[in-house]
This record gives sequence, structure tokens and C-alpha cells, in this order.
Amino acid sequence: MLSSLPVDPVFQMILEAPERIPADAMPSRLAGLFRELSAQEPIRPVEDIEDQIWALWFSHEDRLAEETMAAAVDALSSGELQKAKPLLDHLVAKHPDWAEAWNKRATLAFIEQRDADSLLDIAQTLRLEPRHFGAISGFGNICLRNGHLNEARAAFQIALAINPHMEELRDMLEDLSPHNLMLH
Repeated sequence: MLSSLPVDPVFQMILEAPERIPADAMPSRLAGLFRELSAQEPIRPVEDIEDQIWALWFSHEDRLAEETMAAAVDALSSGELQKAKPLLDHLVAKHPDWAEAWNKRATLAFIEQRDADSLLDIAQTLRLEPRHFGAISGFGNICLRNGHLNEARAAFQIALAINPHMEELRDMLEDLSPHNLMLH
């Protein structure tokens, strides 16, 4: 059964992701890292490239903002969701051009099963950083949870086009193949 969740506007953004330009706030060094990441066999370990991308996404010129983000991430990973929410709300209000603040708030909403709120924050993440493979795969997971299998499949394929080294997405795509779906 399909939910009435408004996935179409975000799905359209994801389909257009390869043509969209990141916001000026995105560090220019990311372009080279994404080129390197997209190689089937990068020269450096994939984990190193991914770590550099995440570090740049997490970085902010405002040190207090970075400390607030670190506290929010710690709260998320320790399950203290009530502690994480005001921190993330503060970050997106004070730094609306910080894609990772929106992405982390989308993650919190996903964990709390507030999928419509998560979609809004994913959309804002992708407006700023259309290459955000984490936000795109998050969208795919929301679609899966709500029975939008075609959108989930497409989102996972686009995330893999950006980062072809996400093996868990490959496995999920295999599970979503029409052949496997008929077997279940």
C-alpha cells in the first residue's frame, strides 16, 4: 500500500541531481573528491575519500556551530533524540546554508518516523548539496518504508552513481529488483 507521503517534489530534485550545481557555500575541494569517488577503482582507499567528503560537509567556519553539530551527532548516536532536536533546530535556523545541518535534522526525523518532516529537510539538503549521497539514500529508505518502491529503487541508483562504493545500497537494489520482489 502506498502512503500519501509527498515524495514527488523531492524525487524530482533527486532525478535532476546530476545536472544541479552545489550552493556556493559548498567547499570547492568537494568536486575533485567526488570525481575520485566515482571511479570504479579509486587510487586511494574509498573510506579515505568518503571520510574527507563527510569532514568537509561537517566543517563550518563558525567553531561554535561545529561544536553544536558534534553535540547533536553525539546525542543522535546515543539515542538522546530529545537532546539532538533543539541543537539541530538551532543550527538550521542560524546557518540555513549548511547542508549537513539539514541532513542531520532529516536523519533525526527519519529515526522518529516523521517522514514528511524528513523529506522537507532532505529537500533543503539537496538544494544546497545535490551530490549528498547520504540524503539521497535516506530518501530511498523513506520511500521503502512507505511502499514507494520505484522511487526507492531510482534514489538508490542515483546515490550509487554518485558513490558507487555503497555496498549496502547495492544489496537493497538487488532485493528491490522486480525478479526478487516476485519471489517474496
